[in-house]
Amino acid sequence: MSYIAAVDHLYALGHELAPAPNATSPAEPRRKFDLAHMRALAAALGDPQTTFPSILIAGTNGKGSTASTLASILTAAGYRTALYTSPHLSRVNERIQIDGQQIPDDDFARLYFQVDDTARRLVRESVLPHHPSFFETLTALAFLYYAEQHVDIAILEVGIGGRLDATNIVDPLLSIITDIALDHQDYLGNTIAEITREKAGILRPNGTLITLPQHPEANQAIGEVAATLHIHAISAAPYIPHTPIRQTPAVTSNAVILTLSEQSDSKGNNPGIPPAELQLPHNHYSLTLAGQPLEINSALTGQHQQRNIALAIAAAEELRNPIGYNIAISNQHGYKITNSQIEEGIRKTRWPGRLELLRFPEGPTLLLDVAHNPAGAWTLRAAIAQLPETQPRTLLFSCLRDKDLREMTQILLPLFDSSADRPHDHILFAPIDNPRATTLDELTAAATALDIPAQTAPSIAEALTQARAITPTDGIILATGSIYMVGAIRTLALNGGANPA
Repeated sequence: MSYIAAVDHLYALGHELAPAPNATSPAEPRRKFDLAHMRALAAALGDPQTTFPSILIAGTNGKGSTASTLASILTAAGYRTALYTSPHLSRVNERIQIDGQQIPDDDFARLYFQVDDTARRLVRESVLPHHPSFFETLTALAFLYYAEQHVDIAILEVGIGGRLDATNIVDPLLSIITDIALDHQDYLGNTIAEITREKAGILRPNGTLITLPQHPEANQAIGEVAATLHIHAISAAPYIPHTPIRQTPAVTSNAVILTLSEQSDSKGNNPGIPPAELQLPHNHYSLTLAGQPLEINSALTGQHQQRNIALAIAAAEELRNPIGYNIAISNQHGYKITNSQIEEGIRKTRWPGRLELLRFPEGPTLLLDVAHNPAGAWTLRAAIAQLPETQPRTLLFSCLRDKDLREMTQILLPLFDSSADRPHDHILFAPIDNPRATTLDELTAAATALDIPAQTAPSIAEALTQARAITPTDGIILATGSIYMVGAIRTLALNGGANPA
């Protein structure tokens, strides 16, 4: 069957976090998570996840950036490297990559229906109580693809939590935990400690953990789990720079600005030289690794990315240690990764939608960032502070209902308050095509509570059109609050801009 049929069939499964049909609350999940179901599906498919080494990455923010950076390093070192991430911005194929290339449509369709046929049989035989979810199905598909493509290693980003996540059926070489904050409380717990314990579910007895010092509650919870499991814990703190970041010329800027009239590659990336007049702080600094210099020149923008880069460096350093972890599956002498290959991998990392600047042929610049929780909003606010103070700004914002709308708007909306001393600023809300989306009335109420003026648009396409019309040509449009919004706006922009629906 066709790729389009496979994608339509996949989306018909429904999102795990979408409310159940008979739910009494928007936060009531469609189903309970049960890792036994994922193990049963994988077993029926031949347990493809056992045919390649893997690394699991859990956390609230920074998982995707860390995963993409580590995958890029391993690819630069010559290893056939799989990368599994979620969610996607434009196409579901983005989630399943090898050496930076998305799974081809034909392979996606073929493997999707293999998983689907197997799942239906298991339901008929009462091995499974119901059909696997959207994420479980995609995870099984990815494992099959990586197995048949004989990857050397797979970098797997956990979807939600860790303990019960579909990815957690692998036996990882390393477990990485990125920064933890409050998010998905309805499913993971109401405190940092509770959420951390769910994330720490990716740890294995006598395994290896790579993480960084962070919130005290998270540190304590990680430490308690690590002690119980006799974990070998590695801190990536030595790989965070302690000197001021150098500002480099525009030709090497990591503020990825794309002239939308120019040709883009299949991922929407463009390696062209960005204009010098608008740049964000550039992560270019020097470290020492194994007694040798390491020059970091990252294509990821924002000071917060230094933590994600540090985690990737620490993981690469541990992977080339032949006695530090279980490598019985592959590569009996450790992964051969040089400092220059780590530098190359970091330099070539691309992760769209994360402080990504796009430029229209005429008019304002577009800044995209998938800040979808309060911690991400604070990170974005720090980046906004680096923009020219006098530059006019328009905020395009929307979010999902299970996010902390009140706190996110308190963090971001005051930066775009046209009733204060920024008369050329604007705030636009737009609806997201998702059953979990916050309504326009709820968004407007949040702005009213702060006494900050805001407008609404009936669709994301019209919101982008309106934003381009009201923002001065030297201004900037910032789209954030939801990965779904950022993905839709990015697609519109890369296709030449939006017209009223």
